[in-house]
Amino acid sequence: MSDELILVVEDEEDIQELLEYTLVNAGYRVDVTERGEEALTLVDEHPPSLMVLDLMLPGLDGLEVCRRLKGSDLTRELPVIVLTAKGEEEDVIAGFEAGADDYITKPFSPKVLAARVAAVLRRSPASRPDAEGALNYGEIRIHPGRHEVTVDGRLANLTHTEFRILHFLASRPGWVFSRTQIVRGIHGEDYPVTGRSVDVQVASLRKKLGEASRHITTVRGVGYKLGE
Repeated sequence: MSDELILVVEDEEDIQELLEYTLVNAGYRVDVTERGEEALTLVDEHPPSLMVLDLMLPGLDGLEVCRRLKGSDLTRELPVIVLTAKGEEEDVIAGFEAGADDYITKPFSPKVLAARVAAVLRRSPASRPDAEGALNYGEIRIHPGRHEVTVDGRLANLTHTEFRILHFLASRPGWVFSRTQIVRGIHGEDYPVTGRSVDVQVASLRKKLGEASRHITTVRGVGYKLGE
C-alpha cells in the first residue's frame, strides 16, 4: 500500500465505490466524501496527495472547490483531477480555468483513471528533485525543484498547468510549439484538451507574468514560443 492518499469527492454512491475499489487496487489509500464543504475540511485535517473531484455536487460545487484550493498558498499545489459528466468544450475550459490539473469525462475507464492519477502524481511538485537547476529568461526565473516562478524576484502565483506550459516553452527558447505539441509535452499522448483550452491557459499565464509576458510570442496559425 502506498503512502499516497487520494481524496475522492463524488456524490453518486456507485461511482464512489468504483473509484475507491480502483484506487485501492492501484495501491493508494483513499478518503471519500460527497460534499465540497467537507472536502475542504478534509484537505486541512488529512492533506491528500491528490483529489479526484466531481463538479456537480450538493452545496458547494466542484468548480468552486477547485478555485478555493488553487487560490490558497497552502493548497494550490494539491493536484486536482476533475471527473464529471460535463464534457462540452466550455465545461473543460472552465475546469482548467479553475485550476484543474486533469479533466476526465464520465463514463470513464477505471484503468485509464488509475493511469491518469499515477501520471499526475509523477509530475506533481513533490516528486521533482530539488537538484534540478533553475531556468532563466530575461527577468523570468523558473525553479523546477521548488515549482516556483519569479519575475524580478517576485513570486508569480501560477497554477500547476501554467507552470508546466512556461517550463515547457523555456526548455527550448526560440522554438515554436503547436498547441498539440504543448498538450502532449505537459500531459502526454491522447489527452482530450482542445487548442482553445491552451489559449486560455496561456492568456492567464501572460496576465500573471505582467510585463514579462512579452517574452511569450504567439506565432499565428502555429502556436507559441518563448523568446525571439
